[in-house]
Amino acid sequence: MATNPIAPPALPLTVDDVRMAAMRIGGSIVRTPTLISRTLSELTGATVYLKFENLQFTAAYKERGALNTLLQLDEATRAKGVIAASAGNHAQGLAYHGNRLGVPVTIVMPRPTPTVKVMQTQSHGATVVLEGETFDAAYAHARKLEAEQGLTFVHPFDDPRIMAGQGTVALEMLEDVPDLDTLVVPIGGGGLISGIATVAKAADRPIEVVGVQAELFPSMYNRVHGTAMDCAGDTLAEGIAVKQPGGLTAEVVAALVDDIVLVSERQLEEAVSLLVQIEKTVVEGAGAAGLAALLGHGPRFKGKTVGIVLCGGNIDTRLLANVLLRDLARSGRLARLRIRLQDRPGALFHVAKIFHEHTVNIIEVYHQRVFTTLPAKGLITDIECETRDREHLDRLVEGLRTGGYEVSTVELA
Repeated sequence: MATNPIAPPALPLTVDDVRMAAMRIGGSIVRTPTLISRTLSELTGATVYLKFENLQFTAAYKERGALNTLLQLDEATRAKGVIAASAGNHAQGLAYHGNRLGVPVTIVMPRPTPTVKVMQTQSHGATVVLEGETFDAAYAHARKLEAEQGLTFVHPFDDPRIMAGQGTVALEMLEDVPDLDTLVVPIGGGGLISGIATVAKAADRPIEVVGVQAELFPSMYNRVHGTAMDCAGDTLAEGIAVKQPGGLTAEVVAALVDDIVLVSERQLEEAVSLLVQIEKTVVEGAGAAGLAALLGHGPRFKGKTVGIVLCGGNIDTRLLANVLLRDLARSGRLARLRIRLQDRPGALFHVAKIFHEHTVNIIEVYHQRVFTTLPAKGLITDIECETRDREHLDRLVEGLRTGGYEVSTVELA
């Protein structure tokens, strides 16, 4: 991939475009902090700095590109209004700044879009049109409305104005932490990493740019490497679950990005959980992809001074709760034990005594007498419990087995 430190003139974006974007949008977006994480640095072996783009007003970096684009439209175009297809952060960023500037905004969303996202977008003053079951169907309808109503389509990533706006993230990071030698950036359509790589490769010293994609949606990885891995599935990183990356962004990525790594769903879940526990900050799956890369590819980044973009914080609260509980289960602090008992008085009492002896808190008990392959006098009991750590759980299981019980743990995928 990228070897040339200077962007070729043929690319659709230059560092001057990004600098001009920074001048345009300055004062209208949050200049988010870039802060060191000492705990994550110790955990990963790299010196880790976090760029908190989840602190933008709409909780995502997408505001930058949307605002940069709106500010370059002439008055007549602004008066007619703009349109986009999005079920995520681009919709909210465009709606918020369009409303602030007095530009009518129409957003086309797929019908299955969660109600909370529809309401958030409408709360910023946008007209929301629900059309189609997929993003592709919503996109096609948006282009149809663009032609019928004389609106201006604002692409979520494949537009030099969008890319330039997103690149202002890197200008701020390098201004705040001049010693950064590696930037780890989530890739969906490629707008963010295109802008960031343009800035990084124009620096007066080598700065490595590494993209991150979910294993379930390796679209840019396929495009650059000529592979044909499937792009499908329910990924936690829905913000970068893009089946077709941009044509313009792919040019920039191929020329300037040094590497693209893939991360698993488990690594994404761990990263979201760690950021809540360690940094006390909420990020969505895509926003945690950079940290997931460090967790999954540790030797690749060890010893480097790494800047990670926490690109968004819009995660459903129920999904976040599920991720945190699953992380507790994987670490052994939350467990479900399946225990075989004899169906006689006092059986559960004697089991509970062993939990008490090991100072383990019982959260829930579920008896199963009917739907089991055991004899009629046997039963299965599932006990959900809280422990201090994996070693504490192991001691409990050993205590139950010493007491004569058959015990197994109900494991997560």
